[in-house]
Amino acid sequence: MTMRTGSDYLESIRDGREVWIEGERVRDVTKHPALAPIIQARADVYDMVRGDEDRLRENPSAPVALAKTDQDGEARNTLLVRPRQKEDWYAKWEAHDEISRRVGGLFSRLGDDNLGEMWSVTDERERLEGLDNAFVDNVERHLRAIETSDVYHVSANTDPKGDRSKNPKDQDPDMLLHVVKETDRGIVVRGAKFETASLYANQAFVKPTITNWGDATLSPYAVGFVVQMNAPGLKHICRTTFTDAGKAADYPLSSRLDEVEALMIFDDVEIPWEDVFFYENTRAALIVRSSIHRYASFSMLLRLLKSAELLLGISHLNVEQTGLHRQQAVMEKLSILASYHESIRSHLIAAIESGSVSGSGLWVPHQSMLFSGRYSAVRDLPGMMHIARELTGGQIALTPDSKSFEQPEIAPYLEKYFGLSEEWPGEDRRRLLALARDFLNSGYAGHKLSFQLFSQAPPFAHLAAIFNSFDFEPSKSFTRQCARIGEEARGSA
Repeated sequence: MTMRTGSDYLESIRDGREVWIEGERVRDVTKHPALAPIIQARADVYDMVRGDEDRLRENPSAPVALAKTDQDGEARNTLLVRPRQKEDWYAKWEAHDEISRRVGGLFSRLGDDNLGEMWSVTDERERLEGLDNAFVDNVERHLRAIETSDVYHVSANTDPKGDRSKNPKDQDPDMLLHVVKETDRGIVVRGAKFETASLYANQAFVKPTITNWGDATLSPYAVGFVVQMNAPGLKHICRTTFTDAGKAADYPLSSRLDEVEALMIFDDVEIPWEDVFFYENTRAALIVRSSIHRYASFSMLLRLLKSAELLLGISHLNVEQTGLHRQQAVMEKLSILASYHESIRSHLIAAIESGSVSGSGLWVPHQSMLFSGRYSAVRDLPGMMHIARELTGGQIALTPDSKSFEQPEIAPYLEKYFGLSEEWPGEDRRRLLALARDFLNSGYAGHKLSFQLFSQAPPFAHLAAIFNSFDFEPSKSFTRQCARIGEEARGSA
């Protein structure tokens, strides 16, 4: 089956979905000025993948990054092919890099990280099959549909927090998503979720976040399913956006790649039985939640690596063009940024190389290495951004806009005071400073920092994942041996 084009994707989201932004109902999300740039960028990615797939079909040995032959012998989106061996993870890494290069920026939601959540569910098939109200076959069917058609699949994970000290049943019952009733066709759900890109995705995997579901075995809050983004009763209320397509020259990232989050309101939305994964079963919810980031954290680390690359590139180019790159204090700061980059890269490689095969035949990245990389990358990101600000200096807060550089009466002055050499004319320096400002100092920059800090879980949950996945026994055994604890150690003294 031939995968979709960018035009196919654009047409698929002109489906009557209910989207609200700045207090107004959006009739066509592909044409709204605040949404059109990121939606077009997503459409461009579809065309990139389709082009590589066409080349791969014509020549199975063609050197392409965005398409890969799956186990059925079909050309697929590399990011969607299930990782059955180490090489599949390196291929996904290369695909992420290639998309970032062609787009000229960073994506948080390409679909593969959220697909990884469903790979985790298939790993737990044996534990889920024996539970009431769990339908694992539906997961496999959806996976195959995504792999063969490349619908834009995201997640719906984060809850409105409400009063975290209370059980869901002891506050507004609609604060957290829950099952209202069953029908012949499926279940009806009510509540809310937050999600990135929901308003321009095709579907989302909805699952519970908070682990206290009312202390009941058959809690209505323990529910997981796939929902179509145009489902009757589903509303998307967008956050404040940073897009201003008219200022692309001054804000090269946020003007094109603001991946908008929305509050998804489920106002008695009916979910067909074939889209339900589990419901009213806290055991199923716990199994899914405990494994949900088994694969998805890899994609998160990849985007943190690209952020580290951009931090390093912005910083090094700035000090290089101002002649400061050989100063000892500057080299030390650049080395810290390089170490941050290499730490993330090392964790990714180690997680791949030390992985193992799951029960469903997938290559699982080494969990404690993956989660340790995720934690340290998120923990250190604010400090790395501050170092990059120090190295770019105060001019990211002072540089005039692009129109000033084009104005004949004042352009010579700006060239005089911003231009450094033939290699670094004033306009190129302005472009570097504009990128630095957008990535480090803008509202978009602050938003992306908060997004990364809480993207998959808060930092304390990252640490819990490390604790639950790390094998402490070798360290304890070695310590017992060194302290000569136990009969065997005393006997050998």
